Amino acid sequence: MTTAVDKRRRLMPRWRDYGRPRELVVRYLLLVFVLFITIGPLLWQLLSSLKGAGEDVFGAGASLIPHHPTLRAYREIFDQVPVWTYIGNSLVIVALSVTSQLVFSTLAGYMLSKPGWKGRKLVWVVLMASMMFPFESIMVSLFLSIRDMGLVDHLAGVWLPGFVAAINVLIMRAAFLAVPREIEDAAMLDGAGEWKRFRYLYLPSAYGAILVVTINTFISAWDDFLWPLIVLRSEEHFTLTLGLARLQSSSFGYDQRMVMAGSVISVIPVLVLFVITQRWFYRGVSSGAVKL
Repeated sequence: MTTAVDKRRRLMPRWRDYGRPRELVVRYLLLVFVLFITIGPLLWQLLSSLKGAGEDVFGAGASLIPHHPTLRAYREIFDQVPVWTYIGNSLVIVALSVTSQLVFSTLAGYMLSKPGWKGRKLVWVVLMASMMFPFESIMVSLFLSIRDMGLVDHLAGVWLPGFVAAINVLIMRAAFLAVPREIEDAAMLDGAGEWKRFRYLYLPSAYGAILVVTINTFISAWDDFLWPLIVLRSEEHFTLTLGLARLQSSSFGYDQRMVMAGSVISVIPVLVLFVITQRWFYRGVSSGAVKL
């Protein structure tokens, strides 16, 4: 007679289902190595920021684990640097970037996924070609354009050059191409117009891609350093990454613990966002990767 325990044992995966023991050892060693090189630098920064004033951060006498953990470096950062102003400026740029990227990349991706109009392939080729040029190659011309528009030392000057990205347009195009043509034909027979098909058919099927665009835009806008350094002049307009970079100047004594604490502060929002949305992020990447 088969009991519930026997059924549960049969359903439970066995070690041999995952491969031979030697393969398992190699696989987990590789995973541990990747985890070490990925999490190691961030963990080192966090532990270094918690060290006391008498502990070495670098050198032969430095240890990984702080002997006397303290939050002194974090308190000094918030006392000496207008961190909340920097965070507010970064959030403004992130909000503008995410909004514009979602709106324009979604509409452009939907347009490129629709066959039958002239110039569609040419636009697609131009978008693909634009991804071949690094930002540094067009940086000077972008700055001259921003200067002529009078947007130097304005947050709009930081946001405007990246209001839509070609890679996000292609991601949304791939997501819309995955919608079966038969479903759209059925919606047209039911009397659904272009806007209704886009709103109730295409957008719900592209939620994964929309999340990918949102996360990529958030990370790139939040971590951007070079372009804000070129455009912004006054401290009240600095972003978080640009403002915390001042901790390496001589005016703050170049306290290595404060530099490490500033790095940890700047990466916390990105980590929180990614941890919350990682399941949908990977699902969206896998759903749109094939048709790019």
